[in-house]
Amino acid sequence: MLQQAPDHEQIIQRVAALDIGKASLVCCIRVPDEDTPGKRLQEVASYSTMTRSLLSLADRLRCLGVTRVVLEATSDYWKPVFYLLEAHGLEVWLVNSQHVKHLPGRPKTDKLDAVWLAKVAERQMIRPSFVPPPPIRALRDLTRYRTDLVNASTAEKNRVEKLLEDAQIKLSVVASSIFGVSGRAMLAALIGGERNPKTLAQLARGRMRAKISNLEEAFTGHFTDHHAFLLTLMLARIDAWAADIAVLDEAIAQQITPFADAVERLDEIPGIGATAAQVIIAEIGLDMRRFPTAKHLTSWARFAPGVKESAGKKKGRGATGHGNRYLARVLGEAAVTVGRTDTFLGERYRRIARRRGKKKAAVAVGRSILTIIWHLLSDPTARFIDLGADFYDSRTDPEHRKRRHIRQLEALGYTVTLEPAP
Repeated sequence: MLQQAPDHEQIIQRVAALDIGKASLVCCIRVPDEDTPGKRLQEVASYSTMTRSLLSLADRLRCLGVTRVVLEATSDYWKPVFYLLEAHGLEVWLVNSQHVKHLPGRPKTDKLDAVWLAKVAERQMIRPSFVPPPPIRALRDLTRYRTDLVNASTAEKNRVEKLLEDAQIKLSVVASSIFGVSGRAMLAALIGGERNPKTLAQLARGRMRAKISNLEEAFTGHFTDHHAFLLTLMLARIDAWAADIAVLDEAIAQQITPFADAVERLDEIPGIGATAAQVIIAEIGLDMRRFPTAKHLTSWARFAPGVKESAGKKKGRGATGHGNRYLARVLGEAAVTVGRTDTFLGERYRRIARRRGKKKAAVAVGRSILTIIWHLLSDPTARFIDLGADFYDSRTDPEHRKRRHIRQLEALGYTVTLEPAP
């Protein structure tokens, strides 16, 4: 029997959609026709992406009473348009271009793209992407640039190690870090022309002096002036990046000051340090009203397993997809770090890793950490309390645990006989 569906089509009366390019954009404005009820008026025009032209666009939108402006996330070209229109009091939605795909066979031009986006937007068939407020955006620019510089510095350090391998200098085999005090002194000596393995080994400091004989073997190679030239350039670049990272750290410390309490509370989570807390706040902000529940946040971050079902069969279960790479990296590192701790999250990581592997354990624990973060940021008075590594065992039936251990021993070929302890 057919039943009335609860859906009601709600049209956004005054909407605009922008198809943005580097030098220009196409704007489609759709408003009601005051003379003919039920009909719509449409205006399609091109504008330059220069500031004066965008100001004219903002004035035009306000004159027509547009209540929502929708634009696709096209490279970084959307940012100046979004920020300018937002500053002029307009409600601006950034949408994922994958959610606004055209029908197969439909002609595609900038004008048609803008019209299609306007029609989809006025019928509320799309959802906005998360764009943080200006203070968080400024923090995000700093933390992302720091992450990029750290990645570049790490890549350059890997090149140094490859260069030493090419010269048969096996310093990385003996030293845990070739960029510590001892390692840098030895590399400087190599650049300065010192080739005697015994002299180079004597530059070791602290605990490295216990490895003098191994260092002498490591420095027995064929380091040439060619290697010295390249090593000089590489170390100079690493030092320059280190100086830039230090400057960024100071700028981030100043920008994060208004959010110091949130950083402190996130820092209490095992695996999350002050730097990781800064990145997390920069990526998800502090206002959790944008994410109604913790599941909304984990889904947005792609830390929730996706489900695809067809013909009664579930396909691809467990695949999370690609989300915010800066946030994913921090959560992944935190999950692996906490896996070495004697905490509830550490035990959760180890339990899952034993059954399903380390990668799935990292995603699962990363999701748990993100859920904790949502609750901490949703309630400014909330504090993190660790449940303890024995949380699972304390809630498992002793008889169930006994039977499980017996089955495991029998599977190994043992006959198990239990006797109560005196």
